[in-house]
Amino acid sequence: MSHRTRRPGGTPPPAPAAAEPSGPAAGPGAQPGAASRTGAYAERPPSAPAAPRAARTASRPAGRGALRPRLRARLLTGGAAGAAAVVLLTAGGGPAAADSIRDRQWALTALHAQKAWQTTKGAGVTVAVLDTGVDATHPDLTGQVLTGTDLIGFGAARGDKTWANHGTGMAALIAGHGHGPGRTEGVLGLAPEAKILPVRVILEDKDPQRDKARSSRGSALPEGIRWAVDHGADVINLSLGDDSATAAPVAAEADAIQYALGKGVVVVASAGNSGDKTDRSSYPAAYPGVIAVAAVDSSGRHPAFSTHRWYASVSAPGEDIVMADPDRKYYDGLGTSAASAYASGAVALLRSAYPELSPLQIKQVLQSTTRHKPDGGRSDELGTGEIDPAAALAAAAKLKPAPLAPVPADYPQRYFGSAHGADPAPRPAQGSSVLGNGVAAAFAAIGAALVATAGILWSRPRRTPPPAAPPHAPTSQP
Repeated sequence: MSHRTRRPGGTPPPAPAAAEPSGPAAGPGAQPGAASRTGAYAERPPSAPAAPRAARTASRPAGRGALRPRLRARLLTGGAAGAAAVVLLTAGGGPAAADSIRDRQWALTALHAQKAWQTTKGAGVTVAVLDTGVDATHPDLTGQVLTGTDLIGFGAARGDKTWANHGTGMAALIAGHGHGPGRTEGVLGLAPEAKILPVRVILEDKDPQRDKARSSRGSALPEGIRWAVDHGADVINLSLGDDSATAAPVAAEADAIQYALGKGVVVVASAGNSGDKTDRSSYPAAYPGVIAVAAVDSSGRHPAFSTHRWYASVSAPGEDIVMADPDRKYYDGLGTSAASAYASGAVALLRSAYPELSPLQIKQVLQSTTRHKPDGGRSDELGTGEIDPAAALAAAAKLKPAPLAPVPADYPQRYFGSAHGADPAPRPAQGSSVLGNGVAAAFAAIGAALVATAGILWSRPRRTPPPAAPPHAPTSQP
């Protein structure tokens, strides 16, 4: 479970005078003001203990109910960076922070964003954010958010404290353009000219109707993946996951991911935040073909909370990350949610510059151009290292799309089955992790074959995305 405690940061943009009603949802069964499955962080007071991890509903044929956002955050403080005092900074008063929100975005420097932007800023690319909703009226996102959908249909509404916190934060890390004079204030995303397609598939941790969503909307994730593909997404960001004791592959989710990959849509997911706890495998990150992203700190090192598992593809900034929020304040967060969002921004840059590359090619070029590479070239903690979008763009310029027909893979045994009845996974050699936790042993063994099968190279014209939501009106996806 992820948590955030609030501490104020730089002077926030003005808050809305009054809470606006949520617009109508575009998805089947959605209702105005609906919220979805869990977002990437939950709030708690600075001194309060973390809430216990909720157990996943074990029997759910079409999906899972324990998806959680992958972020812990606190409000940024005024004054010196790293101050521990919790002081609420409102739009109407209080001291301005000595260092601005933009100055705190160390990740953009680490990712060589300025150099990457000499090639592209993500124009023409649509990134679907499957999350708790996105506030299209946030000053850092106005004009960037397309009309999305809500696959939950109930929960917190616009103006509620538990509405779209996590999803808005992730969207800004991907495609935020800042605000104010010269847009020098607020959060700047890695792909500031990309568009965001919001798909609500979880509720925030503290939403009063979260349990209802867990029990009745377990299939929202696979449905959301397919919906995003069918509505113009080029990239799908999944800053969420299930790493509960009963977590196991779900056929509907795996099939939806393969559907996306087969249509040329890149799928990116957070590796998990239980590295300092149970360190279990997390889904959807563990599915074949997904770019699974672990976190690094400002020194390129692996923080303890970031899950270390065999499926880690790459790593990206995930500690001391500035987050935008619908309340018009900013939060200092940590978690693989942020790492996934930054990786999705990098993918958006690649897709913008080289739209003909396949999901497999994009994954491979990200993996082959990393910095801070671990000994041996790869580790469960970091994947192949920290992504370098500028280097990836340079390497991608040398690639030639070569359409290949997928080759069916032969499986020695059933791919899916009861998480409790499956054979236990064998213990790996020292320094490596496999699925374990009751997941079928064959899953890890055939992962590479499935990645190759899913990596279909294709040629396709750019899809026309859905219309953008009005810049100062709530998107139809609440």
